[in-house]
Amino acid sequence: MARIVIITHEHDRFLGRRNLMLRRGSPYLLFDVLEDLKRRGHSVRIQPGPSKICDGDIAVLHVDATITPADHVDYARRFPFCLNIGAADISKRHISGAQISQGDAWQGPVIVKSNLNYQGFPERLLNRRSKRAGKPQPFPHLPTLQPYEVYGSVGEVPDGVFENDDLVVDKFIPEREPDGFAARFWVFCGERERCTRYVSPNRLVKASETIRRETVPVPEEIRERRRELGFDYGKFDFVMHEGRAILLDANKTPGRPQKLMKMFAAGAADLADGFESLIRQAR
Repeated sequence: MARIVIITHEHDRFLGRRNLMLRRGSPYLLFDVLEDLKRRGHSVRIQPGPSKICDGDIAVLHVDATITPADHVDYARRFPFCLNIGAADISKRHISGAQISQGDAWQGPVIVKSNLNYQGFPERLLNRRSKRAGKPQPFPHLPTLQPYEVYGSVGEVPDGVFENDDLVVDKFIPEREPDGFAARFWVFCGERERCTRYVSPNRLVKASETIRRETVPVPEEIRERRRELGFDYGKFDFVMHEGRAILLDANKTPGRPQKLMKMFAAGAADLADGFESLIRQAR
């Protein structure tokens, strides 16, 4: 049996508050995987920040921020093996395969996004908790929140957007359907995975707001992108466009959508199998 250490940010709440049944919950998908691993006999320790030295056979770098602070990465290197130690940067500029520049010849619609994952909401939450604890904000220079905006062409993008390092401009290329739009979500841990194509009536496809879904294969170019980005565990959002797989988003701390919690929990045992295979590889 393995001693598993989950490295989080000091002010992250990996474990949520107890509910009326006095059960622990979590906003993160990894929680369900760890619960299954504990039932198999593995021990799990949540380590908030790099302040304390602890022993473990395998660790997971699970810092819910776009760019993992360097001291957390250094701390993770102390362990014999650490999942996602190579995936410290998930900014859109680093991961997106749909980015364009102002001079590109792209004639279709575009979407303006925050360079930060989830518009920087995780960083804002960590800043608030740090402030309440009387400590310096870990992410003091966050840009103003801006919703994603879709434009009909590059020419419609407002002045200054392309020069703004806090924003990225992507091709807007969801898979069009007669009744909406589609995107693909690949969740993986080691060699275990599930990849689902979701169809939504909304242009910005979210797994929790869909009208149907189907299991689909993972294209080899997306697998290669995972290797390049250093992901052992996580979730990739991608689309098929003109016969090519285009990565749109990568998440190293995927959540558990309330509307899909039962489905996500049902797949936790398979992801736990993938985690155990990584344990064997580490040994």
